[in-house]
Amino acid sequence: MILAGLAIAALVGLVLHVGLGSSVWLSPADIFRELVRGPGGTGDNLIVWQLRLPRAIACLLVGGILGAVGSSFQALFRNPLADPFVVGVSSGAGVGGALALVFGLDAAFGALGSLAMPAAGFLTGLASLALVFALASRHGAIEVGSLLLAGVVTGSLLAAILSLVLLLAGQDTNQVLRWLMGSMHPMFWDRVALLLGAFVIGSAALLAQSKQLNALAVGEDTARRLGVDSTRLRNAILLAGTAMVAVCVGAVGIVGFLGLVAPHIARRLVGVDWRWSLLGSLLTGSVLLLAADALAQRVLSGGEMPVGVVTALLGSPFLLVLLRRSA
Repeated sequence: MILAGLAIAALVGLVLHVGLGSSVWLSPADIFRELVRGPGGTGDNLIVWQLRLPRAIACLLVGGILGAVGSSFQALFRNPLADPFVVGVSSGAGVGGALALVFGLDAAFGALGSLAMPAAGFLTGLASLALVFALASRHGAIEVGSLLLAGVVTGSLLAAILSLVLLLAGQDTNQVLRWLMGSMHPMFWDRVALLLGAFVIGSAALLAQSKQLNALAVGEDTARRLGVDSTRLRNAILLAGTAMVAVCVGAVGIVGFLGLVAPHIARRLVGVDWRWSLLGSLLTGSVLLLAADALAQRVLSGGEMPVGVVTALLGSPFLLVLLRRSA
């Protein structure tokens, strides 16, 4: 029942996001009329199909990805402070996306140019995960503590490389910085299609592991006695989660705190059973990002704030409360 309520909230949020936009208000009837009419018109039709609808759907997908990955990582590491960027994927994907932006790959590939940044972010994000695995591996075995430490080291190294890219960017520095802070604008339908693929395939992969995550939450020894291959489970979760987040970072930049906050809200709503909590985190992340992006478009007169700034401003107090309760 609660999951159905979250799904309805996500649908309502999608309609409100399309209707509100940054300036012109469109009623649900206006939106429905243009959706039935189909793309290719002018005026309201252009606003709905080319500007607002792809952005709203992207918020739905990115929020869902970050929520689901954050929940699965918190279960995998058995740490309520784990988030989708804990293994350094944000810095890795950020380096790839920034390089694509600085070197103008979006313009170099014509019609496919809008996919250059997500593709570059995906490749460098997976490369950062491979580096984390290489640093954490000892005699063929990887412990959770070593994995987290390797993620911190790799993230710091890649953040330094990213800073170097910004220094070399020259006049493009502001553009790169704005993207890195998380920006849903501009959004194109081919990027939405790429995000949809990552969302569907990745979420299915994570949800398929939900029963094993329940066993792992009790303890690794207990999970092993129940027949769970913890090494295979860890690799599957990390690979699927990293790939999903890398596509997100390449497409919209770094949207912080959402993947940390959404799982905690979902567990309060639907409980700690990961068969439901994982899906609840997905839906909660979608609702939160739709609301945050709508606020980002309205909070400044004559412009918009990066959505990553909004999620950080709203998520930071939540993290402080969480830390005080866990202390």
